[in-house]
Amino acid sequence: MNDLAMPTLDLEDEIRRLKRERNAVILAHYYQEGEIQDLADFLGDSLQLAQAAKKTTADVILFCGVHFMAETAKILNPERIVLVPDLDAGCSLADGCPVDRFRAWRARHPDAVSITYINCSADVKAESDYICTSSNAEKIVRAIPAGKEILFAPDRNLGRWLIEKTGRPMHLWQGSCIVHETFSLRKIVALRERHPDAKLIAHPECEEPILRLAEYIGSTTALLQYTIKDDARRYIVATESGIVHQMRKASPQKEFIEGPPEGACACNECPFMRLNTLEKVYLALRDLKPRIEMEASLRERAWVPIDRMLALS
Repeated sequence: MNDLAMPTLDLEDEIRRLKRERNAVILAHYYQEGEIQDLADFLGDSLQLAQAAKKTTADVILFCGVHFMAETAKILNPERIVLVPDLDAGCSLADGCPVDRFRAWRARHPDAVSITYINCSADVKAESDYICTSSNAEKIVRAIPAGKEILFAPDRNLGRWLIEKTGRPMHLWQGSCIVHETFSLRKIVALRERHPDAKLIAHPECEEPILRLAEYIGSTTALLQYTIKDDARRYIVATESGIVHQMRKASPQKEFIEGPPEGACACNECPFMRLNTLEKVYLALRDLKPRIEMEASLRERAWVPIDRMLALS
């Protein structure tokens, strides 16, 4: 079929048909567009998606997220076809932590344990002792024996928050997320003045001044669950705006205000996550590409710290 024929297709129906034909499963992150979230077989944050990838029995995994997430699925499923809608869907945290520099950093601390946020490349995972997500990072830090030197990469904001939560000193890689570092403290303070009943909830990848103001800090899933269980009626949400789709579905009687970035841009949307579209999802299932491919030796080394994370989770 020619791609020009796509406007005449019912893409959602075609995607469901191709899923059946391919015995495929769609895993999607909360930061995807709402229409992709609604088509997913499993929706979650990085930890939940890694767990779902490990458990799936599908022949084909279509990962609607960013490149490092699909790599994680391939590490856990070497015999399955793992697809991404757009190979250019990267991550500023992963890009800011190249493996040669990470390896050199580790060499300067030969006795340290490295805990690496899942937002990194497979090459960096293979050089790490433990992988973590924002959902389980505190638990993994606390599992390291007292007195052991810890390296934490690549997100300095998550790392600093973990130091405060656990009391464990850590050496921090100086990386950050282009979305979570852009929230405007000035605009959030103004929003709170206009809406004094609104609670500010924030992801720990946010900058420290935002976290100091937040009534609740947690992973993407934790933020969602908090808004479901909490009795407030209005929230200012300082994380990627895709999660607001699920918050509104789960609590239609509540109001959710997307955290404003500095400037007039739509910078509270991850430009990498938003590269994925329904059209690209359809084409990936139709053509079984783009595929994630990985050398066996790299996959085997990267699997070890991921497996340690899953065992502790």
